[in-house]
Amino acid sequence: MALLDPKDWLSLHGDPAEAVEPATGEVLATLMLAAPTDVTDAAATAAAAQRDWARRPYPERAAVLRRAGDLLQQHAAEIGEWIVREAGSVRGKAEFELRTAAEECYEAAALAHRPLGQVLPSGAPRLSYTTRVPAGVVGVIAPFNVPLILAVRSVAPALALGNAVVLKPDPRTAVCGGHVLAAVFAEAGLPEGLLHVLPGGADVGRSLVADPRVRVISFTGSTAAGRSVGALAAQHLKRAHLELGGNSAFLVLEDADLDAAMSTAAWASFFHQGQVCMTAGRHLVHASRYEEYVARLAAKADALTVGDPFRAQVHLGPVIDRGQLCKIDALVRESAAAGVRIAAGGTHHGLFYRPTVLADADPDATGPGSVGASPAYCEEVFGPVAPVRAFRTLDEAVALANESSYGLALGVVTRDAARALELADRIPTGLLHINDQTVNDEPVAAFGGLADSGTGSRFGGEANLDAFTETRWTTVRATPAAYPF
Repeated sequence: MALLDPKDWLSLHGDPAEAVEPATGEVLATLMLAAPTDVTDAAATAAAAQRDWARRPYPERAAVLRRAGDLLQQHAAEIGEWIVREAGSVRGKAEFELRTAAEECYEAAALAHRPLGQVLPSGAPRLSYTTRVPAGVVGVIAPFNVPLILAVRSVAPALALGNAVVLKPDPRTAVCGGHVLAAVFAEAGLPEGLLHVLPGGADVGRSLVADPRVRVISFTGSTAAGRSVGALAAQHLKRAHLELGGNSAFLVLEDADLDAAMSTAAWASFFHQGQVCMTAGRHLVHASRYEEYVARLAAKADALTVGDPFRAQVHLGPVIDRGQLCKIDALVRESAAAGVRIAAGGTHHGLFYRPTVLADADPDATGPGSVGASPAYCEEVFGPVAPVRAFRTLDEAVALANESSYGLALGVVTRDAARALELADRIPTGLLHINDQTVNDEPVAAFGGLADSGTGSRFGGEANLDAFTETRWTTVRATPAAYPF
């Protein structure tokens, strides 16, 4: 029996929209977008329902989360097809999303019975302790690229900890990043009114951030949009957890095993067409290995297949839409015009962009491998593009890694892990992977970036407790206290 019913996607009050398959342009379904008035109604309903949900025994909340995880696995074929077709994902990436989404639900179920607080010492004759209480209504704004994971990683722990949730998925992935979760949690027995899915544009996002009943905002998206969300949340005195963009460095030291490193390097930049915040946007390679590295990475890129992931076994699918394609291509063309060599790729057919390797010197720079101020090197491309630049000393590698305003992930490839740890101590990032690539995530691990990449670790493990609860201090005396007047 199918989990999803398209009739459920027509009850909102914004504009009509279509779920479109990027690979073919085929319309997969018709749905309605949300309007700001839908946010007002959803927040009011969620606030009323949340009070009873928070009072439910923790085993009841945990059971709902476990059933949701089971349902994601039971309906993997149906949900996976939506992830492939609506988000342009290859099948392996869709399978990874489903496994991880189920694990997020199981991990969230465990949060429901975590210790609630601490007993504190007190200088007065009283019991003194802290408890964690639900924040209330949590607003979740999720992006298109890994739509199911990047929604459920906030939705599941927020619900498990006694909150209600209003979720705004990206309209381009409204089904696999939004309506799927509504159907899963309804089937899992989540009481009505606790989860609202409102796909919509920036006006809906602003209404969600501004609504007084929404006390916490969990946002994943671009740095530019995150700044706006953070500023608006600050105006309304509410917490905003911001997981933003990146231009992560992937350091290859002179002792690296390039035979082993090529798969890691290619995955770091080309996974899901490079549409991942942790993508390696800067390959920094020791000068003694630079020419070989560029040649081998270019050969790897040329060998990858690009095509329709629903109808063929391919390594890369389409980028999400025409706007994203034009941004990627413009950055590559501008870089080439500045003197950067396109060692592989740089072409596209429709929304299918070839994996691209950029190398060689900028006309105004000196030395092998310097890409100077190439736009594709300096900016977050969010496409399958791997700029490669050489360094000669570890001090230079550190300086190059630190010249970006982003601070999300760092990968280091070397035969000397101790040296990598010492090197990484000089490069502030939220995530560090030695002898692995930058696109890594697990439900049990804290996740988040620094500087322009966000407000630190706000997802996974203990971070979820901090993100979606408030801490209350309580004292209890046997008799009323006496004071000087």
